Amino acid sequence: MGVQSTPIYLKSTEAKTLNPSSSKTAKPTKLTNWIIRDRKFIWGDRTYLMGILNVTPDSFSDGGQFDSRDAALKQVAQMLPYIDMLDIGGESTRPNAQPVSADEECDRILPIIQAIRETYPNLPISVDTVKASVAKSAIAAGADMLNDVSAGRFDPEMLPLAGKLQVPIFLMHMQGEPRTMQTNPQYRDVVQDVKQFLTEAISVAKACGIPKHLIAIDPGIGFGKTLDHNLEILRNLRSFQSIATPLLLGVSRKSFIGKLCDRPDPCDRLFGTIAACGACIAGGADILRVHDPQEIFDACRVSDAIFR
Repeated sequence: MGVQSTPIYLKSTEAKTLNPSSSKTAKPTKLTNWIIRDRKFIWGDRTYLMGILNVTPDSFSDGGQFDSRDAALKQVAQMLPYIDMLDIGGESTRPNAQPVSADEECDRILPIIQAIRETYPNLPISVDTVKASVAKSAIAAGADMLNDVSAGRFDPEMLPLAGKLQVPIFLMHMQGEPRTMQTNPQYRDVVQDVKQFLTEAISVAKACGIPKHLIAIDPGIGFGKTLDHNLEILRNLRSFQSIATPLLLGVSRKSFIGKLCDRPDPCDRLFGTIAACGACIAGGADILRVHDPQEIFDACRVSDAIFR
């Protein structure tokens, strides 16, 4: 299929989800599959990998490594055989991260998006931003999807923009905001509280003109959550399937892995990340957002064969 100037999204197909009572019995759930450029995403068929490209000086594990055009293109070339989509971010959302202006964020990401789109015209690209003006410019530069870690809370124009553009959007749960989110996070019931937040976020998004078939959710591992909160969510991922949207998980190199494995350096957390990704797949994750897709690719194939 040739390059499509406007991504096309399919409706009302059945994606299978695992029935917890049987390791091989599939329980049909109606989800909407996506076609973005020449890629077809059939939810429930297999795990899709979202490669991470941070073009920031201060991201928690790879800040400053890929903030030039050549470095970014080299990294994408290495990831390309293993990823299904690319997520580009120009503002760190690590704990205690300081916000940057929309102009600075655009200066970081737009030349990179344009270069990647010119080099890889069929690669689906999402932009990781909480600012509507940045999102609008990124889509114009060649991005296809929006990834908002605030689920539209930080900029009241974000969800109306996504509704106007009719592009897919990932809505993530975060308690608080990056500068304060790890300061004593508390929940009555972390799984139910996160589910309620995401359900309400979807309702707001729909009211802004975003059809549900263009929404995916992310429970936000590591965003305003303790070690025990993260583990409780991962143990109960299947409960999020009742929301009936594609499920994105970002566990790659996260601090909970560092605590469990005594690995203070995020770059030393690959094996723990692979184990966590396997648990995500067992819990029904549709997309994994990862720094090391080559190493995680085979783990996905094996886990898919077992759990789907």
